[in-house]
Amino acid sequence: MKRLAGKVALITGGNSGIGLATAECFAAEGAQVIITARRQAVLDQAVRRIGHGACGLVGDVADLSHHQSMAAWVKEKHGRLDVYMANAGVLTLAPSSAVSASQYDEQFNTNARGVFFGVQAMAPLMGEGGSIILTSSLAASRALQGHAVYAGSKAAIEAFARHWVTELRERKVRVNVISPGPVDTGIVDKLGVAEADRPAFIKAMTDAIPAGRFGYPSEVARAALYLASDESLFVNGARLSVDGGMSMG
Repeated sequence: MKRLAGKVALITGGNSGIGLATAECFAAEGAQVIITARRQAVLDQAVRRIGHGACGLVGDVADLSHHQSMAAWVKEKHGRLDVYMANAGVLTLAPSSAVSASQYDEQFNTNARGVFFGVQAMAPLMGEGGSIILTSSLAASRALQGHAVYAGSKAAIEAFARHWVTELRERKVRVNVISPGPVDTGIVDKLGVAEADRPAFIKAMTDAIPAGRFGYPSEVARAALYLASDESLFVNGARLSVDGGMSMG
């Protein structure tokens, strides 16, 4: 039997990278998958790739009305939600001295505010056996150059999780955190590393990872599958590092 058969799963930022890989994994394991993205074109493309009857909702997790719309849609279509993965996030690298107010606000509005109000909207749709998965980052626990604001936003959601474990205990909804390290999602392009500097940058990154390489989105997706499935019913309040040992190195 498929591990998520009959479950309804919503993944924010499910159009690319870890979110897309997780959506594909969940759908293949029998879940009715719903993803969100900010742009219709990329959303449609991702839904076609996922297949298995996946659905997409356009919206920005930084917009609080988006969460209410998503919750209303899920309630109308499915009557409940079994898995909610708050995965959408943004990263802008800059030393603290150079961070603008707009860069700070964008990262906290998406990475922390969006997660908080997403869970606030979705938790009422979840009951016994429900699983909330928050995508954090290695940066929340390890100092990385230029990551101060991003790290703060991810550390915030880990603090949220500790409280939600207690607040949702009566409903028997579990809350866990996945903490990826460097994952091959076009990260070098996203970080704006100059072409000439890429070989040295990649070498420095991989040298810092005991596994000796970047992770793959599918590897994080399989960790999320474990937390979403009934195999992890006694796992609650965990922070699962998927970083090739980098957090321990």
